[in-house]
Amino acid sequence: MIFRFFAAMALAGTLSACSGSVAGDKAEAQPKVAPVLTTPEAKDVHSYARPTEARVTHVSLDLAADFTAHVLRGTAKLDIQAAKGAQEIVLDTNDLKIASVTDGRGQALPWKLGDADRVHGAPLTVGLDGTNQVEITYATSPDAPALQWLSPEQTAGKKYPYLFSQGEPILNRSWIPTQDSPGVRQTWDATITVPEPLTAVMSAEMTTPGGKQMTGERRAFHFVMDKPVAPYLIALAIGDLKFKATGPRTGIWTEPAMLDKAAYEFADLEKFVDAAEDLYGPYRWGRYDLLVLPPSFPFGGMENPRLTFATPTAIAGDRSLVSLVAHELAHSWSGNLVTNATWNDFWLNEGFTSYFENRIMEKLYGKRRAAMEADLAWTDMMNAVKKEGGPTSPMTRLHLDIPASEDPDDGMTSIAYDKGATFLRTIEQAVGRKRFDAYLRGYFDRYAFQPQTTAGFLKDIRSHLFKDDPALAKKIGLDQWAYRPGIPKNAVHVKSDAFPAMDMAAKEYAAGGLVSSVPGDVSTQERVRFLDQLPRKLSEERLAKLDDRFHFSNSGNSEIRFAWLMLALDNRYPPAADSAEEFLTSQGRRKFVAPLFRVMMNEGDWGQALARRIYAEARPGYHSVTSGTVDQIVGWTPPES
Repeated sequence: MIFRFFAAMALAGTLSACSGSVAGDKAEAQPKVAPVLTTPEAKDVHSYARPTEARVTHVSLDLAADFTAHVLRGTAKLDIQAAKGAQEIVLDTNDLKIASVTDGRGQALPWKLGDADRVHGAPLTVGLDGTNQVEITYATSPDAPALQWLSPEQTAGKKYPYLFSQGEPILNRSWIPTQDSPGVRQTWDATITVPEPLTAVMSAEMTTPGGKQMTGERRAFHFVMDKPVAPYLIALAIGDLKFKATGPRTGIWTEPAMLDKAAYEFADLEKFVDAAEDLYGPYRWGRYDLLVLPPSFPFGGMENPRLTFATPTAIAGDRSLVSLVAHELAHSWSGNLVTNATWNDFWLNEGFTSYFENRIMEKLYGKRRAAMEADLAWTDMMNAVKKEGGPTSPMTRLHLDIPASEDPDDGMTSIAYDKGATFLRTIEQAVGRKRFDAYLRGYFDRYAFQPQTTAGFLKDIRSHLFKDDPALAKKIGLDQWAYRPGIPKNAVHVKSDAFPAMDMAAKEYAAGGLVSSVPGDVSTQERVRFLDQLPRKLSEERLAKLDDRFHFSNSGNSEIRFAWLMLALDNRYPPAADSAEEFLTSQGRRKFVAPLFRVMMNEGDWGQALARRIYAEARPGYHSVTSGTVDQIVGWTPPES
């Protein structure tokens, strides 16, 4: 085995196990304490933690939400496992206001908050004095980067405030003092107190449906996660939330004004879970629910266990963008079950998941739909290679080497998603789908609830899939795919049979063809392909004819609207300015926001003035994940007070 149990030289024995149950499956053992990896490539330079000396195994939160001060206040009680002779434990924090640190009996413990840096926050070092439990009383900062506090006006209902968290990659240390490293898996529970009539939901089992009534018009919600997870997967949302079931173990949480629309769009949640299980084994998390958030949520989705957080921009009204659900559900195996040990191996989460997503889409919607989405992803991959500096750029490798001085979020590009999926698809074609599926199912079983590295994956696939055929492994070039930049020549490109017609239509229209000749009744994927294939030099008249016929500037389909605005802004099409302003001030999904601001900033005085004017209006409504990226694009500086 390439990994060892935590501090094996000091902590004898094997992992304890407890019984857990999965809906529809017999009980299986779950580790109380997940192993950490001690191989050199598993060292996490983006955490202050020293888990081989002392590590957190369980987090118990008791927090109250203050919507006036925009802070969470309360305690975090940490269960500690320490090596023999360990005198202290080091935790990750980011701008937390620490009031006290005690042991499990309430006795004060020595502690020190170190110097903070812009990437990691500050280390909190606690003297253990022989204890195996540490309780920290603290409050978050109003500007905690993981938390976004929304006013009623920023919600669908316009009546109540809202709070949500986003922890990946290293933001959760701004509201939870723990070892914030994906390789240090922890079980957890939480009690969250909120004002009436708000509801709290978390990425765990809710054991108090409806909440427990407290004094002062407040109620408390309790949650339990009995499976060890990476700390970035602890997630919280508080708002005017209602639930609607879509199946025996699936359903939708969202604001009442959004509930029916969201439940219609994602009505097939149960079918998604069934399809995923057919491919790679039992779903081990109990329920799979979806929380549709306000539009400022910075990602398409976040794979928080049991409760995927999702953007409302995936609601197109025709279920054409539900591949987002396939992606986040697939993370229940790749990412949540088997997790990258450090952010240098982010592709182990996202590349596996993107491959798995496409397999789910094929199973549910057929090969033609899956091929279109895979072909679009290929184009995205090739564009990403150019954006990252070309095929020799180290940023086009799967395994990265992100310096400690840099934010790991900077390495989370589409290379991890699309090159990673292409790598696995190339292996699939070489060995055959049946063999590859059997391997992946075994891989998820072997490393369930454990961290993994690229080196560990490559050792495992050589030992299991290529044990009897090392020559084939060499021919595929596993190390080249994982460690070298660019896209290898043997990469499998899935080509859609629907796209040649759209490519021809784009070519003919660009050459002066009639707008009436552009196909009208096509899928979202075909329409996006058409827009992407049009040249970045089209006359205002040509663009206006397209917009008059298809109403792209007002499209309610976010993918089509985005593709149109990328084309129109790159052509300096004046009428696109109003559409861009409306789109960029009504949602904060970084996938859409960052490229649109980037293209405006590349369009000289016209585009730069437009970008800065829109950003000044939009920025207050963006989560820190989005604003942190766009600040650099537009050169934003805070106004003088």
